[in-house]
Amino acid sequence: MASTGTGVNVLRWGALVFGIFYGFSHQSTLRSQDQKRAAQHQWDRKEKLIQEAKAAYAQKNASRGSGDDGDSSDPKFDLGKYIEKMEQKGP
Repeated sequence: MASTGTGVNVLRWGALVFGIFYGFSHQSTLRSQDQKRAAQHQWDRKEKLIQEAKAAYAQKNASRGSGDDGDSSDPKFDLGKYIEKMEQKGP
């Protein structure tokens, strides 16, 4: 009768140790997945901010014009393009 109780105790302790090991490994996996998800979310947020800044910068520079509208004080002024534009308009 003592061997039956010992076998059951060994089985119980083995199950307890296995359960504790499984719990730690599962918690570690969940924590790792959560950290990866948080890092990806932060990366996506930064990428979105960069794209918004690029769009705002492009819009700001597009509103300045191409530099061939005759404003010689514009740093983008291109004399060649201005002359071509005036030739196409005609007299």
